[in-house]
Amino acid sequence: MSANGSPTGKQPTATYDSAFLKACRREPVPHTPVWFMRQAGRSLPEYRKVREGVPMLESCMRPELVTEITLQPVRRHNVDAAIYFSDIVVPLKAIGLDLDIKPGVGPVVEQPVRTRADLARLRDLTPEDVSYVTEAIGLLTRELGGTPLIGFAGAPFTLASYLVEGGPSRTYENAKAMMYGDPQLWADLLDRLADITAAFLKVQIEAGASAVQLFDSWVGALAPADYRKSVMSASAKVFDAVAGYGVPRIHFGVGTGELLGLMGEAGADVVGVDWRVPLDEAVRRVGPGKALQGNLDPTVLFTDKVTVEARAGEVLDAAAGLEGHVFNLGHGVMPNTDPDALTRLVDYVHTRTAR
Repeated sequence: MSANGSPTGKQPTATYDSAFLKACRREPVPHTPVWFMRQAGRSLPEYRKVREGVPMLESCMRPELVTEITLQPVRRHNVDAAIYFSDIVVPLKAIGLDLDIKPGVGPVVEQPVRTRADLARLRDLTPEDVSYVTEAIGLLTRELGGTPLIGFAGAPFTLASYLVEGGPSRTYENAKAMMYGDPQLWADLLDRLADITAAFLKVQIEAGASAVQLFDSWVGALAPADYRKSVMSASAKVFDAVAGYGVPRIHFGVGTGELLGLMGEAGADVVGVDWRVPLDEAVRRVGPGKALQGNLDPTVLFTDKVTVEARAGEVLDAAAGLEGHVFNLGHGVMPNTDPDALTRLVDYVHTRTAR
């Protein structure tokens, strides 16, 4: 791939001139592009119907089902990009770890990673381990045409948190205890996870993903000094590993207002911002040379149309001076969100920002 994201020696791909990829490259756009995290969002009745009786991890491994779920919000909401339907623990399951996603709980790991001996269970990920991903993305890119597909992976810190805690946590006491108390084991764990994550993203890009997003969902639990010392190099390793493909790299975390500059430094082309920091302040923290993504509070969608448009307008006003802006929520779509509110929001942003 060339540095601009088009295949080397060939004409640009069908998605190259899309509003989404232009915004990621900080180029002029016909309108501000929109997509939503957790796009299927469990909010669509058609999503719940096709998922009925199918466990989450199994649904991530059935190419036809992945294709249908990924396409549903594109068809319904007219968003400017699709996000590949997956889960952050898919590559960990693919390398043989005994884990499951329990309804109402989240990922649960049978044997948490707590010792150096446990690292041996984290073998390299090969494309053959996730052949269903390659197949699904092939199906998707044919259906999507000029609409870009965003690849998906969990960042090393968030994956490590699940592995060390054994499941979701509010305090990350075991993960942080390892980070503080056995920094070499922690560094080796994150380095191993960076390799697995990079391999997972490479599979998606080589299959046809036009951009990738690294979700560091829980890294907001860290102080900036700890992020720089104990996490940043692993995230940077992931971004470096896929830099040669020339596709935009997006970095997102929750509660990361104090980390925005460092997350940009780690290698992202686009920094995702949650709803806690206005975009005009976020750009000051991130610095020049990066596009920003965000950042309407997802709970605003539970209000009326006038309020949604007023609050979305505030986000667009705050983004007016940015080099590149991708409109998104400040976190994922909530399950009880009215799908029509999302469709109206996309139409509002497109209409309001049409150039």
